[in-house]
Amino acid sequence: MRKPLVMGNWKLNGNNQMVKELIEGLKSELATVTDCDVAIAPPSMYLSQAELLIQGSKIALGAQNADVNIQGAFTGETSAAMLKDVGVHYVILGHSERRTYHKESNELIAKKFAVVKAAGMTPVLCIGETEAENEAGQTEAVCQQQLDAVLNALGSDAFNQAVIAYEPVWAIGTGKSATPAQAQAVHQFIRQHIAKHDAKVAEQVIIQYGGSVNADNAAELFTQPDIDGALVGGASLKADAFAVIVKAAEQAYKA
Repeated sequence: MRKPLVMGNWKLNGNNQMVKELIEGLKSELATVTDCDVAIAPPSMYLSQAELLIQGSKIALGAQNADVNIQGAFTGETSAAMLKDVGVHYVILGHSERRTYHKESNELIAKKFAVVKAAGMTPVLCIGETEAENEAGQTEAVCQQQLDAVLNALGSDAFNQAVIAYEPVWAIGTGKSATPAQAQAVHQFIRQHIAKHDAKVAEQVIIQYGGSVNADNAAELFTQPDIDGALVGGASLKADAFAVIVKAAEQAYKA
């Protein structure tokens, strides 16, 4: 039985006071949670602060990106080794905002995936289709292409101890969410596609849903058999709203 993971992607939000207050709120709200893994991904500027604040809690630290390079003359970048050094456990890769605004290709993301795994951290691979691709019936083809970039380069074993986040681009930050049935269908496709390469790997890989996950739709999403938690955007910036999502995932797991 896969234990769910709910991860908060804070994106480009935060300051010293907000980080302190939000983490204090999360520690209080989530003190009794045992059957759902929880992580937060603050901006890199606040990772060290967050690592100190989550001490003594079950909250894990995540990062929103990693550079493909290990070290050297790459101004403005942060290496996987640096993230590991400040206590990062999970690294989000291939988020649609990185793909869109920074023109990150499937091939580059696969290289980053390899670097993060080699550093001993857990990659969270974001995949998903745009609204136009969804309307054209290309959801599965797009997801397969994004998965295959990793599978072809690194093999199915790369998804051992890894996370996939299915995030339909049209649902991110829009208030629109895939229905539980729609999300489940894609999650099932993802798991079955990996199973073609290795059934055991497919069975254990965590597949999160992301895209306007909130306190109102979380519980029904988590009842689906192939949805193993969520990658949460806006709702992760409020301790009470994020806690409702975490507790819904825990309840579904117990049930």
